[in-house]
Amino acid sequence: MSDDRVEDLLRRLTPQVLSTLIRRHGQFDACEDAVQEALLDAALTWPQQGTPTKPLAWLITVASRRLTDQWRSEQARRRREAAAAAMVPADATVAPGPDHDQAADHDDTLALLFLCCHPELTPTSQVALTLRAVGGLTTAQIASAFLVPEATMAQRISRAKQRIKKSATPFRMPPEAERASRLRVVLHVLYLIFNEGYTATSGPDLHRIELTREAIRLTRAVRELLPEEGEVAGLLALMLLTDSRRPARTRADGALVPLAEQDRRLWDAIAIKEGVELITETLARPPLGPYKLQAAIAAVHAEAEQAEDTDWPQIVALYQLLEGVSPNPMVTLNHAVALAMVEGPRSGLALLATLDADDRIAGHHRLAAVRAHLLETAGDRVAARDAYLRAAKLTTSAPEQRYLKGRAERLGDADG
Repeated sequence: MSDDRVEDLLRRLTPQVLSTLIRRHGQFDACEDAVQEALLDAALTWPQQGTPTKPLAWLITVASRRLTDQWRSEQARRRREAAAAAMVPADATVAPGPDHDQAADHDDTLALLFLCCHPELTPTSQVALTLRAVGGLTTAQIASAFLVPEATMAQRISRAKQRIKKSATPFRMPPEAERASRLRVVLHVLYLIFNEGYTATSGPDLHRIELTREAIRLTRAVRELLPEEGEVAGLLALMLLTDSRRPARTRADGALVPLAEQDRRLWDAIAIKEGVELITETLARPPLGPYKLQAAIAAVHAEAEQAEDTDWPQIVALYQLLEGVSPNPMVTLNHAVALAMVEGPRSGLALLATLDADDRIAGHHRLAAVRAHLLETAGDRVAARDAYLRAAKLTTSAPEQRYLKGRAERLGDADG
């Protein structure tokens, strides 16, 4: 098996191995360390010696032995080995054999995902821990994706694991009464991972493809486990439809191409087909949630063969529904763009003005960028240029900065 196929297999098996160890032994942090060692062993030996007949059982066995080694070492260091060994059940420190396949029919991936998205963790810690424990990414890969030093990311993950340990949260699915609210957190974390991959908040590249792919893969996994949850299907459809535009979203030199100027022949037709079928199937089933509505909006864009074919009145109606279901400033911002397409730029600018006093978005570059676009459309070139420059100053994404400065320069050149 090639290195790439081994890596893909290991990433798919990681959450099952880790969740099995946590279920058996508790201690998230110790189990996670043991799993990482087992993954390293597999990555070094499988490409040369071949993949075991039962790779999941192999990984669980090796990780269990590493965990046992850790405990024995710790016990020796503390000079309590004899007393501790006497208290531990006879089979507790004996790893199951390679043929032991008990875990294969017991997938705790969803419980692990809920644990990584524990409400006591910060959103950044939830994202990092999810990518590490459920996504199977290394600390170095996660650090690279978020453009922070590996040591910083390692500390962030370590703190998250310690916080979970202190919370003494049992490893199991949340009680039924908490499940809906906890699922919302899980979906939000997956949404954050996808968004960071689709539009990186900083750095030289607009996309971080490894993050969008991972977010889609994990959301597919959640959908397989919760096929009746409409918002899970809605989020997956939203990701597929949004990511379908990625090939047309940048030029060869990495420059950003806005939606209206994209060559739609480059959009991923397979992803669009799957996304449209998914949202069509799930939209008819209540309740109506924010991911379903956003996916419906993305589907309207996807079904327009050319930008001028877009059904903007339908999009405005969907944004009105979305503001009723999940009001937030980013929804209002996008609603303003759609409204401007239907009623003209002054209507969009009037809606944008309602956001100026909202601290959550008043200093965000997207508010300035949308205002600049609408001012330009309205013919106010001087104000538009100033707004483009303000937006460029606020963003830390290099492609977005180049795009916004380019728009400002074009207006300046035209005035000159």
